[in-house]
Amino acid sequence: MRVTIAEVARRARVSKTTVSRVLNNKGDVDATTAIRVREVIAATGYTPSAGAVGLARGRTQTVGMLVPGLTWPWMGDVLQGVADVLEARGYGLLLNTMNRGPDSLAQFARHVSANAFDGLLLVEPPDTLSYITSLHESGLPVVMIDDRGHHPGFPSVATSNHDGAAEAAAHLLATGRTSIAMVTGPTEFGCVRDRAAGLRTHLASTDHPLDPGLLVEGDFTRGGGQAAVSDLLTRDIPFDAVFAHNDLMAVGVLDGLRAAGRAVPEDVAVIGFDDISIAAHTQPALTTVRQPSREMGEAAATMLLDNLTGTALPDAPHVVPTSLVVRESAPA
Repeated sequence: MRVTIAEVARRARVSKTTVSRVLNNKGDVDATTAIRVREVIAATGYTPSAGAVGLARGRTQTVGMLVPGLTWPWMGDVLQGVADVLEARGYGLLLNTMNRGPDSLAQFARHVSANAFDGLLLVEPPDTLSYITSLHESGLPVVMIDDRGHHPGFPSVATSNHDGAAEAAAHLLATGRTSIAMVTGPTEFGCVRDRAAGLRTHLASTDHPLDPGLLVEGDFTRGGGQAAVSDLLTRDIPFDAVFAHNDLMAVGVLDGLRAAGRAVPEDVAVIGFDDISIAAHTQPALTTVRQPSREMGEAAATMLLDNLTGTALPDAPHVVPTSLVVRESAPA
């Protein structure tokens, strides 16, 4: 059975506070008492927990993380990157989701009030910005991952959404596609605006600008992608490629094209964004822009821990670049 600080205090005939002061080399403990406490510690093999040591020093050795939920396909990779860095540097992770709305936020607020973590990693949940801003302004170190709303007041880690979309457009044009449709995500997200601008800008620099009639707003779901391509097919505007703003919608696009009798890639090439695990296993396998989710988690955790040990947080976002993964749905 693990020896507790209470057991040490009982055997040394002192209070737990006195034991804690001896452990932390406080100078206000009588020398004879301190010797007795240390003798009991040596005899019992007592070792303080990392959490107890952290609290005594004003640190918990724990990082908080607040996310909208765990159902997003790329969230697991972000969490793995965060966990790898924290574990290697002796920190724990206190994960909070917003699955229960106000109740979840209230629970998170209780953790804040209890000083349960030293700094916060954030994938911004809806309706939390003002609260998180107040925490940041009060001195809590905060690093945002995937700054979807473009909040320059927060240190952040992002990926090159604009350049990734431009690379997708360049690939489609290089393979002979001339009429490219785009299925966006919800336009309130910064990544959506960046991806749309990347495709538009590259196409505008060629002889094949984006036709406004080939733009559909989706919802980041597989069903939304299928509905979007069905909508495109009713518009009587020919297209030979589709760029979808995430892989789930791209899979839905494949579903919709198959249902309509359009062959991929012979009739229509398809490119997604994210490179989630399903992308390599669709029929045909999905060409996509790889979002470096795990690397983003690693970079954010490193940035936060470095700040906790004295390194200033950067003013500009740390950008981890995307890369194009070419598969059968849009071959070279």
